[in-house]
Amino acid sequence: MTDQSPPPLDEAIHAYYDNAPEETRLAVGPGKLEEHRTRELILRHAPPPPLTVLDVGGAAGAYAFWLAERGYDVRLVDASRRLVDVARSRNERTERRLTSCDVGDARALAAANESAGMMLLLGPLYHLVEVSDRQVALSEAHRVLRPGGVVVVAGISRFASTLDGLVRQLLGDADFRRIAARDLLDGRHQNRSQRLDYFTTAYFHRPEELHREVASAGFEVVGLFGVEGPGWLLSNFDDQWNDPTGRETLLYVARVLESEPSVLGSSAHLIVVGRKP
Repeated sequence: MTDQSPPPLDEAIHAYYDNAPEETRLAVGPGKLEEHRTRELILRHAPPPPLTVLDVGGAAGAYAFWLAERGYDVRLVDASRRLVDVARSRNERTERRLTSCDVGDARALAAANESAGMMLLLGPLYHLVEVSDRQVALSEAHRVLRPGGVVVVAGISRFASTLDGLVRQLLGDADFRRIAARDLLDGRHQNRSQRLDYFTTAYFHRPEELHREVASAGFEVVGLFGVEGPGWLLSNFDDQWNDPTGRETLLYVARVLESEPSVLGSSAHLIVVGRKP
């Protein structure tokens, strides 16, 4: 664990997760594609159980409980006290329980050196706007992972707001247009409106930038992947997803384009898989 406490997260982030239904987000609309593909990428690269997994930024446990059901020893950490409370409540009712559910910060983990075989960072990096903070979080992941351990790191695409604004016809709103323009300029997503669906303080990565940050932390980068592909942009997404043929088509497109550099940024989310030497 680092000797100094990190600076607090922007209060806007805590306020957002106190009010946004993050615990059900992956069950709605394109979140279903995000969840399916994220699980697919995790399983493709995860060492087999039994294995200790640290899910940092695990929210209410969407991936933590799923991994526990597969025989992994999972410890969940999140900065949102409300979401950790939701995870704890769920943990009391489930058959395959998480080992722990704790409030914590990705930049100062309580876990011991080389104590985990896999780590998920599926949220923290995009809420750390300063590159120095992201470097600290990745260094913590490197410290906690044992040699040969796998880290799965998620980012939000630099172009996500602009594409979302196109599909949802939000770019006519001056507040949203300002947010999207700033994203494109320097990746700093700042929502000063009252619209919860415009998200909260975050950093949106270019694909190659996320790759570089993980590699700079000392990980061997196994792969950089677009999660959803362009399918999340369909205006009739739910109709496509609810149709077996349509769903398979969405997944097929996401898979065949997942590593194509020219379209990586069309995914709302990016994942980098790294391995500690």
